[in-house]
Amino acid sequence: MRKLTHEEIVSRQVKRAQDRRLPLCVVLNNIRSLHNVGTIFRTADGAGVEKIWLCGITGYPPQSGIAKTALGAQDHVPWEYRENIIGLVKELKAAGYKIVLLEQMQGSVSADAFKAKPPVCLVVGNEVEGVVEALEGLSDAAIEIEMDGIKNSLNVAVAFGIAVYQLRGQLKRKLLK
Repeated sequence: MRKLTHEEIVSRQVKRAQDRRLPLCVVLNNIRSLHNVGTIFRTADGAGVEKIWLCGITGYPPQSGIAKTALGAQDHVPWEYRENIIGLVKELKAAGYKIVLLEQMQGSVSADAFKAKPPVCLVVGNEVEGVVEALEGLSDAAIEIEMDGIKNSLNVAVAFGIAVYQLRGQLKRKLLK
């Protein structure tokens, strides 16, 4: 074995990215930190997310705070800004997406125990307030990251990374059957 060169990795990823987008979109609502948005773009690109929807006060490209952590992913993952998250989620639900909130709430299940059925829309809320309550009635499920320490949550970009890769694995297994 040998470590791949940067050029070999880039070549492999370009080939993979051409046909690897999953039936999985993401809605970011009121994410305050541009660095979190950029990190989510980069992680979404790696996970094969088909599109990111940016809502409310969430920043959108081109902004240097996003570019700093996205490292170009903002140019490869399709995205769109919508001010009104409720209208967008209603549209996605009408288009057949299962609306999954990343939130600690009554009835939520662990991200690793959730059974995804495509297409999926993962909704991620504000760093402090989480997902807006008005979405509860529009959602099909809620998933959370189990916490064993004294803190009750993770950074939003970290939690997104864990959740999206759990969904990615499930969707890939379903699509390969």
